Amino acid sequence: MIVFVLCRKKETVPLTKKLPAVPESVLKRKKYRDIVKATGLQFSIKQRNDRKIKKQKIFKRAENYVKEYRQKERDEIRLKRQAKNRGNYYIPGEARLAFVIRIRGVNQVAPKVRKVLQLFRLRQINNGVFVKLNKATINMLRIVEPYITWGYPNLKSVRELIYKRGFAKINRQRIPITNNSIIEKTLGRYDIICIEDLIHEIFTVNLKFKRASNFLWPFKLNTPNGGWRKKTNHYVEGGDFGNREDKINELLRRMI
Repeated sequence: MIVFVLCRKKETVPLTKKLPAVPESVLKRKKYRDIVKATGLQFSIKQRNDRKIKKQKIFKRAENYVKEYRQKERDEIRLKRQAKNRGNYYIPGEARLAFVIRIRGVNQVAPKVRKVLQLFRLRQINNGVFVKLNKATINMLRIVEPYITWGYPNLKSVRELIYKRGFAKINRQRIPITNNSIIEKTLGRYDIICIEDLIHEIFTVNLKFKRASNFLWPFKLNTPNGGWRKKTNHYVEGGDFGNREDKINELLRRMI
């Protein structure tokens, strides 16, 4: 007897196509990029917030300085009126700030004069610097008086000098003051972070005056419009050299 065995055809199950494995180095790079992106975003947000806070701080300081200057002017006017009403004369306090301009060369002059001009950083004609007035500096000014003219600058003159002619001295280089960050990098540790801080320290002759003054490169001014009158004569004799007190402000308008 013949037996037929029926064999069922084995069903074939289609194999799923496997995706190629992503290299570990690629995954690490992607993870690193994501971290950098997130960190950079946080940093940029922080920078933006810091700039906003600093801008508000600078604005507030400038506002306070304006109030201080105006109050000082009001006090001066009030004291003058009181003195006038009583039949007296009001004598303001001694000036504490001077602006000194070199007007002559130093050929065939005494070494002492040359040295004092170097100490004042007045190395060229028409150079100008702010000087804190005290017994020592007044004596130095007397030594070099025939070679300089000087006086007492007002707030407007100080502001115009720094804004229009101000350069910073950084690493012995003359750098234009184009933004507040230049001031903050050098003087930030002394709490001078903007140009209005610089003006305030100079004009009020505060404790940080020396830091602020040395930060400024000696001012390079133009020859005054109309020229000098007579450099070899004292100002009170119709010449140019010597102390011209408040009249220095008129001269600066012609030189800035």
